Amino acid sequence: MTILKKFYASGLAWLWIAILVIVIDRYSKIWVIDHLTFQEPLRILPFLNLTLALNTGAAFSFLHTASGWQNWLLGGLAIIISVLMVFWLAKLSARACWMSIALSLVLGGALGNAWDRILYGYVIDFLSFHLGNWYFAIFNLADSAICVGAVMICLQWTWSGKAKTN
Repeated sequence: MTILKKFYASGLAWLWIAILVIVIDRYSKIWVIDHLTFQEPLRILPFLNLTLALNTGAAFSFLHTASGWQNWLLGGLAIIISVLMVFWLAKLSARACWMSIALSLVLGGALGNAWDRILYGYVIDFLSFHLGNWYFAIFNLADSAICVGAVMICLQWTWSGKAKTN
């Protein structure tokens, strides 16, 4: 079997989703940098603002006050996990759509945020959901892809676990 046939027969055939996530994430962040003022909310809906924030930490700004080592740690971790996900995709069949899509979403999100860390030393966040005066942590599209992919992986494991016990 040729390399191209092996590629399309494996979960790697779904890598286009990771690439799409990276492209949409990059363009959204470029738009935000070009059109928003740092930490000045732009109201989109009664529960959604676009607010430019620069996150030097991890999720929910964890480690944001560290001295800079966290960017190397988090960026390196994202690269290592991304390589592992590519190997995982290569071992999956292209017919394992759910898991391949889930891994591709996580991969695209991880690489999108790693790109920010390498380029800027922080991650560009801008989606600010709120109810009244309660605000959720500001995040970006890469974070959303990671969360959706992670939930899909957990659901797959839950479903496959139930199938084995029945």
